[in-house]
Amino acid sequence: MNLQSIMWPKVGVCTCQELYFRLNEKVYLMDQKTMLFGNHGVAWFDTYFNGISIGKWRKYTKVQQVGIKLILQGEFKITLYQKIKTHHIITEQALKEEQVILKERGEIQLQFPETLKGMLFFRLEGLKACSTFYGGEYTVSLAEKERKPVKIGIVICTFKREEFIKKNIEILKQYLLENSESEIVNQLEVFISDNGKTLLKEELETERIHIFSNKNVGGSGGFTRGLIEVLKQNQQGKGITHILLMDDDIVIAPESIMKTWQITSLIKEEYREAFIGGAMLRLDQPSIQVEAGASWNGGKLISLKSGLDLRYVESCLYNEVEEFVEFHAWWYCCVPIEIVREDNLPLPLFIRGDDVEYGLRNMKQLILMNGICVWHEPFEHKYSSFLNYYIIRNQLIDNSFHCSQYGKKELKKEVFRRVTEEVFFYRYRNVDLILRGVEDFLKGPEWLLCTDGEMLHKEIMAMGYRAEPIEKLAMPFYYPEYDKSMNQKESKLERIIRRLRFNGYFERAKEERIVPMVNPRFCNVWKAKRVMYYDAATERGFVCKKSIKEIIKVYQKMFFCIRKIEKMYSIRKKEFLEIGKVFRTKSFWEKYLKEN
Repeated sequence: MNLQSIMWPKVGVCTCQELYFRLNEKVYLMDQKTMLFGNHGVAWFDTYFNGISIGKWRKYTKVQQVGIKLILQGEFKITLYQKIKTHHIITEQALKEEQVILKERGEIQLQFPETLKGMLFFRLEGLKACSTFYGGEYTVSLAEKERKPVKIGIVICTFKREEFIKKNIEILKQYLLENSESEIVNQLEVFISDNGKTLLKEELETERIHIFSNKNVGGSGGFTRGLIEVLKQNQQGKGITHILLMDDDIVIAPESIMKTWQITSLIKEEYREAFIGGAMLRLDQPSIQVEAGASWNGGKLISLKSGLDLRYVESCLYNEVEEFVEFHAWWYCCVPIEIVREDNLPLPLFIRGDDVEYGLRNMKQLILMNGICVWHEPFEHKYSSFLNYYIIRNQLIDNSFHCSQYGKKELKKEVFRRVTEEVFFYRYRNVDLILRGVEDFLKGPEWLLCTDGEMLHKEIMAMGYRAEPIEKLAMPFYYPEYDKSMNQKESKLERIIRRLRFNGYFERAKEERIVPMVNPRFCNVWKAKRVMYYDAATERGFVCKKSIKEIIKVYQKMFFCIRKIEKMYSIRKKEFLEIGKVFRTKSFWEKYLKEN
């Protein structure tokens, strides 16, 4: 039985060779699935995509021992290895070695000794010039009857991202949906919630690709529409066993879906309700991992295994280490259908926090494995001022259900901290968004029940800063000034002085600064009278100006909000906890998604 095929770089998906194999100077890639070896050419497969996570396969599935099947021609030395990371020490052990001669193209099969954990992989060495490797697969000695019947419904929510949708549909068609050689050609259905109503159904829909025009109710509304449609299809006998939630603006490796299907079909009964997550890798730096699982931590989000460079085996072995995890984001998250009931749907949070709450509520176990991933545009290339509203409002809703220790004292501290940070950056509109998010939470669940999410979103969007082309801004742009702010540093003493002087707010300001839009530092704004927030990826920005008048208004609004928190927070938190079950029912969602 094929367990995991050897992967090759793919144009349009990922061409970072070191994620697939490492070659010395005597090995040449002839095409996407052929490797030519010179005398003593060596290829290592201890990589993110082509090592095998034996410890996790053994823990979560019926797989206990694996083999390797290679398609070769020529003379080779094949060595099977195991690698384990313990603390900071990596141990490599050669398990088996064999020399083979194949005058014509043929198959060689070897068995790994039974091992318990770490990464298994193989090394090929060409012993004669022009020896050729054509691919292969890891195998497992299990009868097909050991598999559970699995059918995956892929649910995608999109809003005016036609090009991403078209690209991913083509990838799914080429490698899975319309590939007669794929094991899962008949085991996938795709459900796309089109919140922007811009997709042409006649061009994209097929027998197994379904597109639904949907009211623009954000990610939570789009994904929930897809879940409801899957439940409807199952009532008609579709037999979908798992739902794979995926973002629209990603690049997907089809093998990730194949590996997900393998895990679900061979999973042990005690892990039947486990979620399967795909790591997020950067689209601009495809070997860099952004997140592999996360902890909510009461709103102080912890992205696990962030920043790993997966070209290096040490990073891949660190991925094998399992840590405390509370949820997984919906850029790639596979959920058993038993979880998706008519009384157990997501909350109507529009964006930010919907996947958090659903994971906190339902995820008992998360399976993460090297090679299951998506590539996503990095978050620092996405600054949206209006998100300040959703981040704090939805954090308070999520904490009402899942963080009982978060009380009004913690909230008042957080409001003061967030407001002061935005004041230091002169971003007074963001303060209004933060306070509006708190005040809307304090209106209670009945307000949320009766609010048109689409209309509210338009209002919130209008409140925030909008980036414009730099030539339209009332301040000249000079790249050296921007570069200077990117590299600006301060000593510990300078930081203490700056804080004691309230970031120089009440001192005479002379300078104009150009700073990064995402993750600026307070020292960037120190004593500035005007600041341009610049996004290098889009070459757009917005300008903020220091104003003593605005700071007085801001803190007046903040203290008024804090009085509301003191009076209403505990009451509203209790109400959300009591009434919250209404939000996650099919009957609520059908009304909420209904067009006016």
